[in-house]
Amino acid sequence: MKKRKGAGGESPPPVTLGFQGDLFGSSSASASSAVPPSAPRVVAMPRKSPPVDADGTGLLGPLDGAPAAPPKPERSVLSVAELTRQLKQTLESRFARVLVRGEVTGFRGANARGHWYFSLKDSVASIDAKVWASLAGRMRFALRDGMEVVAEGSVDLYEPQGRYSLIVTRLEPVGEGALALAFEQLKARLAAEGLIGDRRVRPPRPLPFLPQRIGVVTSRTGAALQDFLRVLHSRNPRLSVLLADARVQGEGSAPEVARAIARLARADVDVIVVTRGGGSVEDLWTFNEEEVARAIFASPVPVVSAIGHEIDFTIADFVADWRAATPSAAAERLAPVLADLELSLATQAGRLRRAMERRVLELRERQGQLASRLDDPRRALNRQRLHLSEQVEAMMRVLRPAVREQRESLRALTERLQRARPQARLGEQRAHLLKLARRLSEAARAGVATRQATLATARLGLERASPTALVSREHARLAAHQARLRALQQGTLADAQRRFQTLEGRLDAMSPLKVMSRGYSVVFRQRDGGVVRSAADVEVGERLGIKLAANGAKTLGGCEEVEATVTLVKGPVDC
Repeated sequence: MKKRKGAGGESPPPVTLGFQGDLFGSSSASASSAVPPSAPRVVAMPRKSPPVDADGTGLLGPLDGAPAAPPKPERSVLSVAELTRQLKQTLESRFARVLVRGEVTGFRGANARGHWYFSLKDSVASIDAKVWASLAGRMRFALRDGMEVVAEGSVDLYEPQGRYSLIVTRLEPVGEGALALAFEQLKARLAAEGLIGDRRVRPPRPLPFLPQRIGVVTSRTGAALQDFLRVLHSRNPRLSVLLADARVQGEGSAPEVARAIARLARADVDVIVVTRGGGSVEDLWTFNEEEVARAIFASPVPVVSAIGHEIDFTIADFVADWRAATPSAAAERLAPVLADLELSLATQAGRLRRAMERRVLELRERQGQLASRLDDPRRALNRQRLHLSEQVEAMMRVLRPAVREQRESLRALTERLQRARPQARLGEQRAHLLKLARRLSEAARAGVATRQATLATARLGLERASPTALVSREHARLAAHQARLRALQQGTLADAQRRFQTLEGRLDAMSPLKVMSRGYSVVFRQRDGGVVRSAADVEVGERLGIKLAANGAKTLGGCEEVEATVTLVKGPVDC
């Protein structure tokens, strides 16, 4: 829009009545009759004439010599769509890129498609804002009502509703960076869940004093790995290191680091070191991702965080069981000096030997003292034998009178029995016994007859209900079940054989000898038999053995072997 000039001695433009741009017609008629602001003005005293109207017509009719009235313009009516389209073109071309500062209001989170809808307001006005799902998924901080932000985007007008809104392409909080806000929000959320802070669900686990194998998550081409290995092997060259290669910077690096931690957690390692060299906040942001933090917390073995330099702090440092200022500090913590360990072991062995010798002397002296206080068991045995003999004599003195009294009583009873003559009573009892025997014999014969009749009746009923037919049916049923069982066994056996054949084919396809038969080989050191996986595993002048699979070798021992000597070791190059 052009501003009108009013100051500086210039007169304002003439006012045209009855015209308003394109809404009611063209403004060319008014422009032709208007006096340009820059044209000189000539002031003349008019002669006295009767009053006239604006169109030059006198109150009593047209004046003589007056100019003819200009023709009235035709009205141009716009449709709603045309007016909205012109406004849309004007707004979108004029405000293609704007920066708007305001307070977030009406934010309800992402909708079903992942888009964000909210409003930006200040003390005077408000404007609708939209963030598409493609940008909302990359936001590193959580948006909330009341937050003051600076939004960059373009003005868009939605024609069906005639409403204009701001399409946001970039969003930054006012007063703090997006990365810092995202860092604090994630830190607060993890603290509320108990992953970090004073209310941590699982306290930091102690690191092993002398780990057998150390897992390292970093880039194999980074300087952090070289610093870690250099310090580690200078202190203790016998420690084993298992590397999980992962990108530690850039888009998609966080999932790689999380997967590498999970792989090492399933391997045979005693501790995991997550490390990388220093850099900017954006370079280290991989270790501020929630996915990496949860992978560290879920690890069953202790995790050491050695990210950047001493002044760099990441979310991984708070979740890990121990934070190292640098990769070299992590190596110093996990690797005691081998010479110091051997010296300490020798010192402790000497102290233990001397302590054992002193203890043996003390125990021997104690044994002598106890032996001098112990009585001879033969004396106690003689005392017990003497006491036993005295008890036997006392018992015999009590038993002899009792035996004599029992013998006298038995003799008196025998004499009374002889005087009673039991032969007569024995005859009476014999006659009574014979009578009872006859009655018993008659009763027995009657019972046998009754039992025989009952048995005959039962035999007749058993013959009528013979189980032969039932046994035949059960035999036929058993034969049918046996046939089904044999068929089922044969089908199961055939399925198992086919499955084993399939597994045998897969196992044969995955055999390393198959890979070697296509031109590959296995290189190992002859001094210790270890397999060579990288150039760091060999030295110049070292003798190597190269195994080749030929002539249908079935085992590694049946492969051909070639001996070679290392003459040159080159650094890492692209294969």
